[in-house]
Amino acid sequence: MSQIWLIGGTKDSADLAQAIADTQISSIVTVTTNSAKNLYPSNFSVKVGCFSREQMAQFCLQEKIIAIVDASHPFATEVSQNAIATAQLKNIPYLRYERNLCQLSDHHLALDSFETLLNGDYLQRHRVLLTVGCKVLPQFKTWQNRATLFARVLPKVDSLQIASDSGFTSDRIIAIRPPFTVEFETVLWRQWRISLVVTKASGKPGGEDIKRQVANSLGITLITIARPKIFYPQQTSCIKKIMAFCLKCYPNKLT
Repeated sequence: MSQIWLIGGTKDSADLAQAIADTQISSIVTVTTNSAKNLYPSNFSVKVGCFSREQMAQFCLQEKIIAIVDASHPFATEVSQNAIATAQLKNIPYLRYERNLCQLSDHHLALDSFETLLNGDYLQRHRVLLTVGCKVLPQFKTWQNRATLFARVLPKVDSLQIASDSGFTSDRIIAIRPPFTVEFETVLWRQWRISLVVTKASGKPGGEDIKRQVANSLGITLITIARPKIFYPQQTSCIKKIMAFCLKCYPNKLT
């Protein structure tokens, strides 16, 4: 049976998966972690794994993929780049679901990359809360003696190990899974006497709007790292357009 491939792992993708299922279109979802699989109801077809470009091509052949909806995380650049290349190789329609960006506000500074942040003096002498995931924490190792750094990571063994290896002591690590409320962020920032917060432009589903609200209320600067620049063949932030794309690509929809 022909299927739509939904590249997921985010709250957005779970909503999209349900919308696709509601139209009686056959689909399969892929995520990179077992915890992400829990976003979807048990009756959904969800596969866990990190696919190389070659594996993606094989997956499309094996699962009879006729269209790709890429709703991966905005910073999962390798996943999107491989999916785009696979779609072009296999001549499969591809559509990127891209979250809306949050608008700039007071106490908010947008930077184009982590390199710009680390090469400047933005962190100097600050008590910094990093809400950027664990993968980039090693880049902050050289800043451990120039600023007081705190890291918030997922409660996973590998995340904690990366943070520890990057120079974060146990009293400067909080391992907890989002989402977080305004009240939680406010208490945490005050508890650690945070003077600067660094996050990624992950949009409202990533809690960026909550951080922005707390930063404004506490008068704390929020630095947002821009999303990596990727050329998507076509993209949208509208679920209705995603559904129209799926209906157009799927010839066997039940009516």
